[in-house]
Amino acid sequence: MHNPQTSLRRFAVPVMLLMALCLASCGVPGVVKNGTALPVAQPTATTAPLPPLRLPQDEAAHTDLTEWWYYTGHFDGKDTSGAQHAYGFELTFFQISRGSLPPLYVGHYAVSDITRGQFHFDQRLLSEPNAAQPNGTTTTGFKLAIGSWTMAGVNGQDHLAADTANYSLNLGLSGQKPAALHNGNGLITYGVGEFSYYYSRTHMAVTGSIVDHGATIPVTGLAWMDHQWGNFIPTAGGGWDWYSIQLANKVEYMLYFIRSADGKTLSTVGTRIAADGTTTVVDPTHVSSQAINTWTSPTTK
Repeated sequence: MHNPQTSLRRFAVPVMLLMALCLASCGVPGVVKNGTALPVAQPTATTAPLPPLRLPQDEAAHTDLTEWWYYTGHFDGKDTSGAQHAYGFELTFFQISRGSLPPLYVGHYAVSDITRGQFHFDQRLLSEPNAAQPNGTTTTGFKLAIGSWTMAGVNGQDHLAADTANYSLNLGLSGQKPAALHNGNGLITYGVGEFSYYYSRTHMAVTGSIVDHGATIPVTGLAWMDHQWGNFIPTAGGGWDWYSIQLANKVEYMLYFIRSADGKTLSTVGTRIAADGTTTVVDPTHVSSQAINTWTSPTTK
């Protein structure tokens, strides 16, 4: 039985933010300039409905403005001396598409070494003119790489590999539940007049290894995967708070609070995933997110 695990992400992507702002200042089509109010979409009778989310067709990359594949998890194992080690990890690839420019990929990799009480992270950037963007036309899943960092998968059978100075991951992930389509159909409102496709694999068994300061440690654990895409600009909406909650009884919750630039909540999305994989939309009036304390890093203050 795994201990309850909660992950929180805040949109703080320095390189992605910088690139988005640079593109905005260049007046690239589809980018809202910094400081400009978001336009309110006015639906008309001629507005075409968005196509439904399909799996495995939609696991691979799309041509929309923004897309990401986001893995978080925790695992543990014993080294050759029998000493126990515990870790948390994140591996995320962002894809940014703007007009005729080649897709830009931003990779984030982080390891929490629970045993040592340390946190390590790295990021990479890649512009890829020959990027494959099947846009819902393939059933073979996704395969992404930024140098030696890779992620691939189909139908909830995924593989991740990433390395940094002292920690290298090689993990197999196996979904234990069907994909959870948020808001019932996998389409959520995103800020003002914008929409995003969004599904998660909330209970993925992890097996593999971590090379910790040169020592290879076999590990097992539990992970969560998010895949989100659409014609929206995250920086224009101000940001978000996101929670993935894995309980010991195999129930999960996804809570998503999308904020405007002035901190107001524009939309709230929540899903309860039962132990058998069935999903229930969480009433947005029943949940809220509020900071109850702050911490300042002595290194980066």
